[in-house]
Amino acid sequence: MADPRGFMHFARETPPRRSVELRVLDWKEMYEPFPEEKLRNQGGRCMDCGVPFCQSNTGCPVINLIPEWNDMVHRGRWKDALKALHSTNNFPEFTGRLCPAPCESACVLGINADPVSIRVIEWNIIDRGFDEQWIEPVMPVAKTGKSVAIVGSGPAGLAAAQQLARGGHSVTVYEKADRLGGLLRYGIPDFKMEKWVIDRRLDQMIAEGVKFETNVTVGVDVTGDDLSRRFDAVCLALGAEQPRDLPVPGRDMNGIHFAMEYLIQQNQMNAGDSLPVEQITAKDKRVVIIGGGDTGSDCLGTAHRQGCKSVHQFELLPEPPPDRAESTPWPLWPMQLRTSHAHEEGCDRQWSVSTTKFSGDNGHISKLHAHRISFEGGKFITVPGTEFQMGVDLVLLAMGFTGPVKNGLLDSLGVEYDARGNVAVDRNFMTGKEGIFAAGDTKRGASLIVWAIAEGRKAAAGIDAYLRAGHSLTVASRSPL
Repeated sequence: MADPRGFMHFARETPPRRSVELRVLDWKEMYEPFPEEKLRNQGGRCMDCGVPFCQSNTGCPVINLIPEWNDMVHRGRWKDALKALHSTNNFPEFTGRLCPAPCESACVLGINADPVSIRVIEWNIIDRGFDEQWIEPVMPVAKTGKSVAIVGSGPAGLAAAQQLARGGHSVTVYEKADRLGGLLRYGIPDFKMEKWVIDRRLDQMIAEGVKFETNVTVGVDVTGDDLSRRFDAVCLALGAEQPRDLPVPGRDMNGIHFAMEYLIQQNQMNAGDSLPVEQITAKDKRVVIIGGGDTGSDCLGTAHRQGCKSVHQFELLPEPPPDRAESTPWPLWPMQLRTSHAHEEGCDRQWSVSTTKFSGDNGHISKLHAHRISFEGGKFITVPGTEFQMGVDLVLLAMGFTGPVKNGLLDSLGVEYDARGNVAVDRNFMTGKEGIFAAGDTKRGASLIVWAIAEGRKAAAGIDAYLRAGHSLTVASRSPL
C-alpha cells in the first residue's frame, strides 16, 4: 500500500449532501462534488489488512478488487483504477450510487474504526473515466454466430448482455417499458440517480453491438417459445416485481397504492411523459408509508418533493439498535438503525406498528387503523390497549416483493420454482428447460443491485459455456478499455 498508516492520518469522509432546503425543490442528485485530494486521502485509508473481507462474497458479490483500486486512487493512477474496477463490475456507476455498500460493513478497518469510504471512491473512479473519455466500446475478438435473447433490461439483464456481446455472441434485449433500464429507470428516483447515468452506458452497449427492443412484453407480444425457436439461448432477467400486499379491510379504497405505482409515475413525469391516468401525488396530502426499507425511503423523498402536508412511515419490526447488533457481528451486514437522506428531510418514523384496517368516505381513504405489536419468541404479539387511528389521504405500500411475476411468461414456459417461489436454476444458471437461463431477482428474489450484476455475469458465463460446449467466458473477465 502507498500509505500503510493512512487510516491513522485521515478520518473517514464522504461528500456532503446538498442542503435539505434546496434539494427538496428539485429532482437532481443530492451530493456535492468531492475534491480529488480528499478522494486520494480516503483511498490511502485502505490498510494492508492481509485478508480483505471487503472483496469476499460477504462484502462484495462481484468480488471487486477494492484494495487495488483504493491504492491506485491514492497514488493518482486513475486510469489503472478504472481498469481494475471494470475487470469485475460492468456498471460501477450504478453500484456506486445505489448499493448500500456491504463492502464497507465487511471492511477490516471497520472492526474498531470507521471503514474506508469505498462506495464514494468507486463512483468517482467511474465518473472520471467517463469525463476523461477513457470508456470506449469493447469489441469481441471474433463472432461466434450464436444468438441470445435477454428478457429484461435491469442490471442483471444488462450485465449478461454486455458480457455475452463482448464474448462474440449476437444479443437482443427485450424490455416491456418504453425506455431501457428496468427499475433503474423507473423505480429509482432521480434524486438518487439521474437517468443520464444509464443512457451513457447504454450508448456504449449499443456501440458494442447489443440490440434493444422496447415496448415488447415477452409472453404477450412475443411468446417465450418464439424466442426459444429464434435464439440459441434465452436469459430471463425479469426482476421480482410481485409486490407484497396488505390484505386488510378497506384495502381496495381509493388512495392506497403500491410503492412502484407511485414511483414509476413520478419518473415518467420527470422524463417528460404524459400519464395515461391521473397522477398519484402527495401534494398537500397526509401520507403514510407502510414499510421501512429502501423503497419506503424512495417514497418518502418523492413525497417531500411533491409537497406533502405530512408524512409518517410505519415499520412492522422493532426499532433496530443504534449500533451493530450482536446477532450480526463483523463482517456480516449489520442490523442497526439507518437514517437515509429522505429521513433527514423530515418524517415521523414509527416501529412495531401493525395496520389493521382502512376506512373512509365515498370509496376514498381518510383513516388508517392500527395497533402496536411486540416480537416475542419469533412471533408478533398484539400489545393490548394500543389501538389507534389517524387521518390519512394517501397510503403507499412499500413492504417488499414476494418474487417474480409468475402468471404470463414464466408459467407459460413451464419453468420450475424453488422453495421461495423464484425461478430454479442449476449451477450454470440454466432452468429445467433446455437453453433457458435465469438471473438476478428472477432467480434470487428481490435483492441488491450488486447481486443482480454479479448474477448477470455468472449467467452470461453459463450461457457462453452452453453455446461453446465448454469454452466459456470467465466471470471476472478483464475487459480492456
